[in-house]
Amino acid sequence: MSDAQEVEISRFLSFVLRHKPEAIGLQLDSEGWADVEALITGAVRAGKDLDERTIRRMVDGNDKKRFALSEDGRRIRAVQGHSSASVQRQYETVVPPQRLFHGTASRFLDSILQKGLIAGSRHHVHLSTDRETATQVGERYGEPVILEVDARAMHEDGFAFHQAENGVWLTARVPVAYLKREG
Repeated sequence: MSDAQEVEISRFLSFVLRHKPEAIGLQLDSEGWADVEALITGAVRAGKDLDERTIRRMVDGNDKKRFALSEDGRRIRAVQGHSSASVQRQYETVVPPQRLFHGTASRFLDSILQKGLIAGSRHHVHLSTDRETATQVGERYGEPVILEVDARAMHEDGFAFHQAENGVWLTARVPVAYLKREG
């Protein structure tokens, strides 16, 4: 499978497992799990060449660990990034590190500095533990800007933090008072 094909399949899986399962007649439970056979059937109906081997390859080989299979291999889910109303994952609340980072594009900075970081259509704001990951995220949307989040102060002030299985930190929002622009 070529790199381009892997990217296409990863985007397809992200689309149906995070945002629009109904696009292929798929149902997700409240924790985001979907039946692998139903996923394959819906994908094939939608013209996507997908089978169990390809799914396993996408789960095991994805550098960002976006997807997980259940222990029995019969269910799959995106580990974070959901916007689907049917998914209401219950993450354990954990104490964050002192600082976390958020990468965005410079064109969004004025709005962020007025409103803070908001989840938008997703269920959580996504944060990383390192500047490099935040920079990569910001570059996807344009000229990157890195924001430092005073996560420990937020936590001490009662804001909940969670960490997805792939290491991405999640919170409902980040008020402006806890943000600092890097550089």
